Amino acid sequence: MHELSKRLQTWVPACAGTTLLTHTLTIMAIPTELTVHQQSKRFDIAFDDGANFSIPFELLRVYSPSAAVQGHGPGQEVLQVGKRDVGIKAVEPVGNYGVKPLFTDGHESGIYTWDYLYKLGKEQKELWHDYVGRLHAAGYFGDSGREPVAEPAGAKSGGGCGSGSCGCH
Repeated sequence: MHELSKRLQTWVPACAGTTLLTHTLTIMAIPTELTVHQQSKRFDIAFDDGANFSIPFELLRVYSPSAAVQGHGPGQEVLQVGKRDVGIKAVEPVGNYGVKPLFTDGHESGIYTWDYLYKLGKEQKELWHDYVGRLHAAGYFGDSGREPVAEPAGAKSGGGCGSGSCGCH
């Protein structure tokens, strides 16, 4: 685990009330600033440990922690296509531990905890590489707004709901 965590000790009485058990709670870095940039489609977040990240909306959307994207178990992830121009129309706070972006494509079910946002920011290069690789494997070349490659002849382009390429129209 990244050493940005701070440890707190709490004492919780055991069932009998006479013995004390020690539990360690981990508190991840806490955001000090959040900025949604509509023009550049970036979500900037600064943390109290000094880390700063600028995360593209597309990355946030395709790696949504929701079951609609992640599935209900390992291997059930759903490849998100056609998200290169997705926007964020609002961001709602969720308790003291995260936010829920409301995306312009109607996706509103992902709760992004502070530690998940930290992970997305820190690992975004690897995550982009993985996402573009999965798009290519599915035949979607040029689908990502961050993809530097040209589309091969006969490859699927764009895609996603509304274009007809997902099979729903």
